[in-house]
Parts: sequence; structure tokens; C-alpha cells
Amino acid sequence: MIMSRIEAAPDEAQGNLTDRLRAGLPAEAVLTDPDVTASYAHDMASFCPAGAPAVVVLPRTVEQVQHVMRTATELRVPVVPQGARTGLSGAANASDGCIVLSLTKMDRILEIDPVDRIAVVEPGVVNAALSRAVAEHGLAYPPDPSSWEMCTIGGNIGTASGGLCCVKYGVTAEYVLGLDVVLADGRLMSTGRRTAKGVAGYDLTRLFVGSEGSLGVVVRATLALKPQPPQQLVLAAEFASAAAACDAVCRIMADGHVPSLLELMDRTTVKSVNALARMGLPDSTEALLLAAFDSHDPAADLAAVGALCEAAGATQVVPADDPAESELLLKARRLSLTALEALKGTAMVDDVCVPRSRLGDMLAGVERIADKYALTIGVVAHAGDGNTHPTVCFDATDPDESRRARESFDEIMALGLELGGTITGEHGVGVLKKEWLAREIGPVGVEMQRQIKQVFDPLGILNPGKVF
Repeated sequence: MIMSRIEAAPDEAQGNLTDRLRAGLPAEAVLTDPDVTASYAHDMASFCPAGAPAVVVLPRTVEQVQHVMRTATELRVPVVPQGARTGLSGAANASDGCIVLSLTKMDRILEIDPVDRIAVVEPGVVNAALSRAVAEHGLAYPPDPSSWEMCTIGGNIGTASGGLCCVKYGVTAEYVLGLDVVLADGRLMSTGRRTAKGVAGYDLTRLFVGSEGSLGVVVRATLALKPQPPQQLVLAAEFASAAAACDAVCRIMADGHVPSLLELMDRTTVKSVNALARMGLPDSTEALLLAAFDSHDPAADLAAVGALCEAAGATQVVPADDPAESELLLKARRLSLTALEALKGTAMVDDVCVPRSRLGDMLAGVERIADKYALTIGVVAHAGDGNTHPTVCFDATDPDESRRARESFDEIMALGLELGGTITGEHGVGVLKKEWLAREIGPVGVEMQRQIKQVFDPLGILNPGKVF
């Protein structure tokens, strides 16, 4: 129904789209060269269709975004909001004839307040740039997606992204206090607050976090900050089986520890990292667990966790003595995706989150799926919160292998639901998983969410074809 409303727009309206946009935007902010606009057509996800945008706009002000949305509403043209396009679900993929609304030029940090511990930023601010800026004030912005050197705060908000620190500090949604949002018709709405507490009305701020640009365009965000923690120390524990490593995770969490990071790499990932970077990890390693603490006495925490790993069957436990050694231990984890991509040329990263108690079942199930489809599937996981990233490695030029990769991807999502989990912990639904969303939330859930979409976007012009 949404797509049919868009496609019903008269041809003559499409014809003057560029002129109408240029009336309220600088000439350099409106891109129409097909070779240039094609570079904005998709994010980093595999198996996600992308259309050809009619135009790409790069506004620098809220008023310019409002002009874009008013024009789109008047002419019934779809709008696809974008950040840095580092996403992995196709949520930023263009549709044919759309306006791509790239917010990367709105990249100002407007305010950092050490007393209220907030930052006010525009959506194009890069995550790492914000982290470094607030660190100068003795503060931290904890959410740290693996693409933090490239991804933007607006994109993080749109997909409700996570990161390595989630086990202790939580995900993006927990740090968004308030938003300024341009609605589909160009009106500007503010949600949330600057205060530490506030329960006035429905929580519309949380509604926009994770909505993937389907309800409105975030143009400003008020974010909560934390005091800068001490530098973390890291421990690496090797295991002779993935099951033993998952048992260690359960022991660590059940014993009340609060690591700042708890990451797991299976044997496929460990071997691929060894092949890429010659890390010197033993070939007998079936699973590698990395635990970090940024507490006031991290050495004591590492000693306690090391004992729990040994009780679970760790063959070797190596605690770092200082931050520099800790960084060396984390290097393998940071190389994981690059190393897996190097195996076959293409990697399809899944994002299934399960209860921590079912983490072992998840890894065992992924291994069975890899055997069934004769594929290489490596697993890295934010083990502390059960968020697994099974990564299907395949040759994109081989049609049969590509088919098997897609089928295995679907089976992994089905496995996650069977284990009481969710199809996405931090990457979002986008194009890639919208059929699976309906399976997870059920028909009543789908109906209610579509009604919410109708309230905010009655013409269906905001990021059509995504989520639903």
C-alpha cells in the first residue's frame, strides 16, 4: 500500500524535482550525476536490492532538511535518509527515483556539558570524533560499534547500534536523551529532554531509536555521557572446545562480574586471523575468549575471571600486565571480519542475539549449518550479552555457493529464534531481515507497528521498503 501511494505520483512532479530542491539548497548540495549518485545507492550489506536515486542531497542545516522533506511531500517522492552507509542490513539502500538524504555534512558537535554530562550533536558526527572530543573533558560516550572510526551518530541512532562495550555500558538507545526530528511533511519535532530524569508523555525518543529513518529524520541528538573510566586490562583464554568457552561465559556472569568487554572467537575465526596476521595463536585453539575490566583493580578482576576460565576447561589463560599488552590481545578480535572476508572474498555478517545461557547451543547449531551447506562460517560474539555474529564466507561469483550462503543465513536466524533470541541485536532489520521481523513479532505486532508508521508517515515516503 505504501509503495503504491508513492508510485501514483504524476510524472510531471518528478520532472521538476531537482529545480524545486535547488530552490532551497546550495547548488553543491544537490547531486544529479548518475555516476556520483550511484555511489550512494547502498550500504555494506550483501543480498540487499538497491535502486537508482533520482538525486542525492547533502544539507548542512535543519532548515535545509525541512525544505527537502516539504518538497518530497508535495511531489510524493520517496526519501532515503543516510549516514556513512556502514550498515549491514540494507537500511540505507536507495529505491528507484528516490531522494537520498545524506546527513554526513551535518557534522558539528554543538555542545559538551561536563556538569549535566551531555553532548548535543548533529547526525553526521562520526562516533570516534565524538568519543575523542568528550575525552578532553574527562568524559566518555560508551557506544562503540566496530565501524566507530567511520559510522555516524545519526546512523547509530537509526539502527540502534551496539558495540564491544555493551556488556557493561549498554547500547545506543540507553544514551539518547532527546532528539530533534524533521517529520515527513517538514515539521520539526523535539522529543525527550536534557535532564537525567523525565517521564512526561510517551517515550517518543526511544521510538525513533532503531526506526531506520522510517518515521522521521534525526537532525540533532542530546546524548548522555559517562565519566571516563580507567584504562582497561584484558585477559585471553584459550579453550579446546566452543562449549567450554561458553561455559566460562556463564560462570563469569553468574558469579556477578561486570566486564567492560567479553568477546568470543570460534576456531574458524581464530585460524583466519592467524592466516592473515600471523598472530601466533595455537592451531589447537577451538575458541578464544577475551575478557576486559576497566575497574579500579582490574588485575584482581582478571585473576578471578582467569580462575573461572580454568575451572571451565581453559587450556591457557594469559592476563595482560598493562594497557599496551591489552591492545595486542584485542588486535585479533578487531581483525576478525577482515580475516574472514579474506577467506572467500565476500562475507555475510549475521546478527543474532540469544540468551547467554544458550550461547553454546547457538555456536553448535551454526557449526551444523556450516556442515550442512558445505560452507565456511566463522563466529565472533559479544559473548557477555549473547550477541553473535555468524559470518558466512562465500564466493559471490559462484551462483550455487551464493544460494547456499543465503539459505544458511536464513537457517541461522531461525536457529536464533528457536533458542529464544532475536534476529538482530544491533544491525537492524533494513531490507535483509524484514521477512524475519514478521516471524519474530507476530501478526498483531506487525499490525501495530504499521499503524505507528502510518501516523508519522501517512504518504509512505520515508525509507519505503525497509523494516516492513
